[in-house]
Formats: sequence, C-alpha cells, structure tokens
Amino acid sequence: MRQMIADYMETGFLDNISEMFRHDPTLFSHVPYLMSDLRGRVRLGTVALAEGLIPEFRKELRDQISDLASVLAEDHPTVRADAVYLMGLIGGSEALSHLEQRREDPDPQVRALIAETIEELKACGRHPVQP
Repeated sequence: MRQMIADYMETGFLDNISEMFRHDPTLFSHVPYLMSDLRGRVRLGTVALAEGLIPEFRKELRDQISDLASVLAEDHPTVRADAVYLMGLIGGSEALSHLEQRREDPDPQVRALIAETIEELKACGRHPVQP
C-alpha cells in the first residue's frame, strides 16, 4: 500500500490520495514513509496532502510525529529539510521537542531551517496540543 501511494503521489494523483486518506485515516501511518522517499515529488505531494488535510486531521497527523522524527536522521539533507517543514506545519509540543533535539543537524541549511521552524512554532503558538 505504501509503495502504491508513493507511486501515485509521484504521478500527481494528489486529489485521489487525499480522498483515500479522508475515507481511511489509518493511512496517515504512511506519512513518515512517504517523507523518507527520495523522490522529491513524493515528499512535495505528502506536504501538499498534509496542508490540505490538517484542518480535519491534525490529530491523525500529530500521531505520526514520533515516526516522522526518525526521518530527521536520514542521510539526505533535502529529505531532512522536507521533514522539518512538515513537522512545522503539523506543530505540537512533540514536534517542537524533536526539532529541538536536532538543532545541531550536520547540514547548515537544515540547521537553519530547524532553528527557524522552532522559532515559528513558539511564536505562533502551534506547539501546544490543539483540537
């Protein structure tokens, strides 16, 4: 299922995938896997998916933060940066905590994005648990 979603994401079937997630929220468990995919279109599609579904499914996305945090240890800086961005969108105290633990990322651009995301989460109040 994960591979199928990733392949569909790469080919641009975001609307279909969004509907799948709306009808089966257990699919949110695939978000960390999708964010670790080396294909940029898959990661970009996953971010777009989350952006569109956050209003309805913030809790389901926040439930993936712990697994999504493991993507922060991937070898590729772009993959890590995309995971940081998504964690910033999702927000929550757990996301903030994981980002603070990764402040010393080996890549200077990822490190800067982590610092910026931490500050944004603190400034806009997206770090507390929201309904």
